[in-house]
Amino acid sequence: MILATWLRDAAGQLQATLALDAAAARIEARLLAAAALSCDTTWLITHGDEAADIHQLAPWINRRLAGEPVAYILGTREFYGHPFQVDPAVLIPRPETEHLVEATLERIPAGAAVLDLCTGSGCVAITLKLARPQYRIVATDLSHAALKVAQANAVTLNACITFHHGDLFAPVTGQYFDAIVSNPPYIATADAHLSQGDVRFEPRLALASGPDGLDLIRRMVSSAPAHLNPNGWLLFEHGFDQGEICRNLLERAGFGQIKTLPDLAGLERVTLGQRVA
Repeated sequence: MILATWLRDAAGQLQATLALDAAAARIEARLLAAAALSCDTTWLITHGDEAADIHQLAPWINRRLAGEPVAYILGTREFYGHPFQVDPAVLIPRPETEHLVEATLERIPAGAAVLDLCTGSGCVAITLKLARPQYRIVATDLSHAALKVAQANAVTLNACITFHHGDLFAPVTGQYFDAIVSNPPYIATADAHLSQGDVRFEPRLALASGPDGLDLIRRMVSSAPAHLNPNGWLLFEHGFDQGEICRNLLERAGFGQIKTLPDLAGLERVTLGQRVA
């Protein structure tokens, strides 16, 4: 089959089966074909009139048609301009989380000690280290498998980070930081979205946290002051409808300078507060 024909047919299948819009379906078809043929998407366009080996391409598109996320099929996802290894042990990095990185870089000076809780793939911790090499960064996660992925990413991207296994602050007892950052689980355990789309394939431990999705965030906010230096910051991502609750939690925990930042869609996405000296 001619490559351009295969790409058109594959995009049509993706659009119909996964309810993607036409542009997203075309992009996914090209990404999967490029990976199968070990080329880039530009090559696909310029060689579209050549014959394609259907048997070589079919397994890639079939995995996607079964619902498996493209990031897991390819084994990588770009975040803040860097390629991160991903697999089903970690959440797929998303553009919304880049706002957490930007908010941290805007407020935390070079040389600061930063703790990344629920590090997952390590995308937040590693991106911060690459942007501010003077940061001293410690990252924790409850999942051994996730830490393995994060450590591999740190090696590949040449980011010097200390990783610890454990629940929230347990691995850093007695340590103090100038900033604590996190993209924690914040979806309600009974939320229907957990059984839809790419989320079906992602680790439930990194997604859901209690009846309203806020169990871990409550624990994190209440414990954070004991691990922050005076004037230190807590910054974390949350659901689009959780901003007010998160601000209230920070206020009750004694934080000042409390603020919620929107994502590019204008939805409340990152809430932060400063420990009062």
